[in-house]
This record gives sequence, C-alpha cells and structure tokens, in this order.
Amino acid sequence: MSNDFAVGDRIRIVALPQYVKTAEPMPMLRPPNVISVGEEGVIIDRRPGGYWGIRFSRGAFLMESQYIELVPSGQQATNEAEKPPEASPENGLQEQQ
Repeated sequence: MSNDFAVGDRIRIVALPQYVKTAEPMPMLRPPNVISVGEEGVIIDRRPGGYWGIRFSRGAFLMESQYIELVPSGQQATNEAEKPPEASPENGLQEQQ
C-alpha cells in the first residue's frame, strides 16, 4: 500500500475501517457497508489528517492510505457500458476485415 497517490488516480479498497466519513463540508460517520472491499473509486482531493477524498458509486468518502491501494492502469474495471458493441446484422454493425 503506497502513499504515492495523486488526484485523479484510481484506487481500490483493500480493508474497511469501523466507520467511514463522508467527504462533505461537515463530514458524517457512516457504517462501513456503504462501500465494500474491492470497490474502486477516484481520488478527488487530499485532506488534512492523512485523509483522501475518494468518489465511489455511492458517494464521496474520506479514507486513510492504509485502507486503499492504487489500481494499476492496465487493471481498471470495465463495465458493460464501456465495452464496444459487437458486430452483428441485428444492430447494423458490420465486421471490419
């Protein structure tokens, strides 16, 4: 686990704290089940006290470096929406030769 993170880096949760803090002007403690181990997010800022602001699918939370790891650029998650459509006569796409 590295402390060499930068804004915009993609990270993955490797462990959950007892509670997570929201990344709002007045942070609130939330139960850890709002995020899960293995979930990926993007670093949005650096906060005092050794915290990183990270945007996840269910919101932005503050996490310490010990709970996150950098996702190597070749291993970023691919969603079905990000995959290119397959060539087929039904969707009007033709295979390139």
